[in-house]
Amino acid sequence: MASQGLLNGKPLSIGSLMRHFWRQISVTWFLTLLETGLLATLPLLIGMSIDGLLSDSWTSFFWLLSAMALVLLLAVARRAYDTRAYGNMAVELGDAVAENGRDQPVSAVNARVEMSHELIQFLEDEAPILLTAIVQIIVSLGVLFAFHGALAASAGGATLAGLLIYTLSAKRFYALNHDMNAQAEQQVAILSGRERSAIRHHLSLLRGHYVRLSDTEAIVYGLIFAVLLAMLGFNLWFAATQTAASPGQIFSIVVYSFEFLESAIALPAALQSLTRLAEITQRINGEAKAA
Repeated sequence: MASQGLLNGKPLSIGSLMRHFWRQISVTWFLTLLETGLLATLPLLIGMSIDGLLSDSWTSFFWLLSAMALVLLLAVARRAYDTRAYGNMAVELGDAVAENGRDQPVSAVNARVEMSHELIQFLEDEAPILLTAIVQIIVSLGVLFAFHGALAASAGGATLAGLLIYTLSAKRFYALNHDMNAQAEQQVAILSGRERSAIRHHLSLLRGHYVRLSDTEAIVYGLIFAVLLAMLGFNLWFAATQTAASPGQIFSIVVYSFEFLESAIALPAALQSLTRLAEITQRINGEAKAA
């Protein structure tokens, strides 16, 4: 059977996909780490180039140009490989989900095949973003600490505060995703009935679930973003008024603080995706429970 060939009878999950497709995923994640590592050095190289060019030295500028060219080549190669590798994974996973649901109503199987695509999308799109964020956070903390411990402390504290805010809302995210997915599974059956009132009611329910999920996201990410913006403002003030940094160094501090902000906001976003995928994988495996 398809599911047997893909997963040897084990439940469908992110982990089982990573074990089955470990070669393809390893290649794309390795390319991602190389690309991210080079990207993480760019603000430092830009700052060094500013100070170098101000003193008529071109060495740092040429290093910057070389790094940017290599980033471009890696980015193009990774994206070309990703499209083919994850496309093949999507075909096999969809086949496995359909096989697992052969005794289920067509409406439920259709919805679960659609939901299964989110597993592949996570591996293709969000997992590399998460890897990039982790690398950027580590590099940014190291660079900020090298300039002054207070800069790294403010960034680390903001990250912990953001993760705490998300943790307090995780159960609500799971419940909202459960309700939305449960309604989506009924769509084919409702459309097959061709009753306009039932279809309109179904679409209205989906809209309501989506709005509640979106409102929760807006509140949670608004709070997290406010904390991170406060960190960025503090680091700019501290670098400009409490240190003897050069213009190029101040630029690097601000850019690394901003990149830290962008990376830190990706962590709760990835956790939310994992929360949604946890509900989806239970549903795909026929284990969905009431929230």
